[in-house]
Amino acid sequence: MKINFSKDNGLVPVIIQDNRTLQILMLGYMNEEAFEKTKREEIVTFFSRSKNRLWTKGEESGNFLTVKSIDIDCDQDTILIKVIPKNVVCHTGSFSCFSGKSDKGFLYELEEKISQRIDDKVEESYTCSLYQRGINKVAQKVGEEAVELVIEAKDNNDELFKNEAADLLYHFLILLKTKGFSLQDIEEILQTRNK
Repeated sequence: MKINFSKDNGLVPVIIQDNRTLQILMLGYMNEEAFEKTKREEIVTFFSRSKNRLWTKGEESGNFLTVKSIDIDCDQDTILIKVIPKNVVCHTGSFSCFSGKSDKGFLYELEEKISQRIDDKVEESYTCSLYQRGINKVAQKVGEEAVELVIEAKDNNDELFKNEAADLLYHFLILLKTKGFSLQDIEEILQTRNK
């Protein structure tokens, strides 16, 4: 990864994107020192133009940005960093500096929450208790939700239909976890079919 830091007084723009939802969260700037620190610590550090020093996002608020991947654009003068945000990103209290939290990509957040509840064995969690009952019960629940969705599809109550669709997706994510797969695995298959 060779970045051209020679253009704007040693600074390059850095786009921060949510790794799960792909929502753009903020724009900052890095010099070479901030970039190396970010790579080393896997927490985003910028060069603050107003403070004229390195600034780790979240150093005061605790809302750190954990690095998941780093990409450089074709001209090697802009950085894209995909992160897992600890909380809100914008200093105004908004989730993103560009807008509130987007619903797009929420399934990945939900998948992560489902996985966390199962991995942490959260006993009061419906998700964990269903998972612990085994593959047969999880698969049965997906079947039940699919049938309920089909029934609602034939009726004219849009709210019930949407709720059953949500139930089916939720239980499908639990089934994927039970089988050891992820939503991304299924997306990859759909992508290959779309070529």
